[in-house]
Amino acid sequence: MRIATWNVNSITARLPRLLAWLESSGTDVLCIQETKCTEEQFPAAELREIGYESAIHADGRWNGVALLSRVGLTDVVKGLPGGPEYGGAKEPRAISAACGPVRVWSVYVPNGREVSHDHYTYKLNWLAALRTAVADDAAGDRPFAVLGDFNIAPTDDDVWDRAVFEGSTHVTEPERAALTALRETGLSDVVPRPLKYDHPFTYWDYRQLGFPKNRGMRIDLVYGNGPFKEAVKDSYVDREERKGKGASDHAPVVVDLTV
Repeated sequence: MRIATWNVNSITARLPRLLAWLESSGTDVLCIQETKCTEEQFPAAELREIGYESAIHADGRWNGVALLSRVGLTDVVKGLPGGPEYGGAKEPRAISAACGPVRVWSVYVPNGREVSHDHYTYKLNWLAALRTAVADDAAGDRPFAVLGDFNIAPTDDDVWDRAVFEGSTHVTEPERAALTALRETGLSDVVPRPLKYDHPFTYWDYRQLGFPKNRGMRIDLVYGNGPFKEAVKDSYVDREERKGKGASDHAPVVVDLTV
């Protein structure tokens, strides 16, 4: 079984690449972030034509999450239970479902903007709510994983130059402590580092030749519980999908399971 996560940075803009990638990669379950569409605009029909069921949680703004599956899609939960509001509303940043033998969450963690910004506090509160929401599944016997764009680099080795990020979000101790707290529910990072290259970044800014110069970050993560981790037989970052015209600024992260 092949499971992946991908921040597509607008599913409308990325649809041709998404459809081609799904067919060529053999992915069974895909967690999507940053759909940037309404639920009515989501291309469920096009995805159904190539064999995928869809579950979408979106409001048309810059966020939005989805799950695609060709192995079943049941017990869908939209939103983060107990999650905080921002600007008077609960943003569509989480969706979960059972897909065949596993249960997965697709999450798009708030960016945080700046350490002094109220969005940073919102980010930490959102992560605390995520920890509470996944604790039971993380401790269970069924393979379970939280996949998505966490907007946090777990270690200094997960950014191209730590000095560049000094005083910025994505690398602060409170953010990393929130990741540690999430792992303490029974989850672990199932995509080892290094992979087939020294720095398996998953995001590269469009500006200043970020990708050609490999000035990236590893912020798209797969956190699985014990049964999920035991089933992992391979994992990789599909850097090829970050290349060329019309690419997202994130690359898919792929995990193969023996389930």
